[in-house]
Amino acid sequence: MNSDDLEILNKRYKEDFEKALKIYENEYSHNELIEFLKSGSVVEKQIAALKINNLKTKEEVAVFLSNLTGCDGKIREAVSFRLKDFISDNPEWYIEYYEKFLDAIVDINGNICRNTIAAIKFLKNEEIFCSNFVKILIEKTLIIAEEAKDFDIQDGRYKINKQMFKLYWYLETISEFADKIPDCSLEKILNLTKNITDYTIREKTAKILSKIDKFEHLKLELKCDENYYVRRF
Repeated sequence: MNSDDLEILNKRYKEDFEKALKIYENEYSHNELIEFLKSGSVVEKQIAALKINNLKTKEEVAVFLSNLTGCDGKIREAVSFRLKDFISDNPEWYIEYYEKFLDAIVDINGNICRNTIAAIKFLKNEEIFCSNFVKILIEKTLIIAEEAKDFDIQDGRYKINKQMFKLYWYLETISEFADKIPDCSLEKILNLTKNITDYTIREKTAKILSKIDKFEHLKLELKCDENYYVRRF
């Protein structure tokens, strides 16, 4: 990148920042913020997600969640950041979005994964949501865990790294929903992930086991793991 390219890039960043600051400092009505979320620019959607106080209808929830996946990362992160606030207000309005949340918990941005998992904990008492969400979570986790047991982590290929990233966040989600997962499925997952070369996967396995009163044989095995971060659980 030459000096002219850098100058153009710096100018664009400065303009974006100034535009964002101007929008953030202005006062907008609730309806104006919803319109930003529907069809605004990247900056307008990002700021609208941060400034809006509440979602008043299921239709507004649909607009808000349409920006959680499949759009610019700045928008996705802003929406994920506010998700906990809104789900806790009206959890029953979010039960149909289990597939949307399953996509968001493996976003390329780890902050979005973390924010989404923190938010959907407020749906643990929604039976319909948990039934659908957990069913697909188990299926997706088992598919990757079966593949991952044969991965050569030292290979460093993009596909391997991407799949391990997903498995990491699926297991983090399972640690929050372990009591909703049938014992047979949970044991099958943990039996696969306890032996995976990447210690962060074994660490998540140990974290899940620390939250449940079963599978003592697996707990004992991981207490002898070579890695401290796995043993500490």
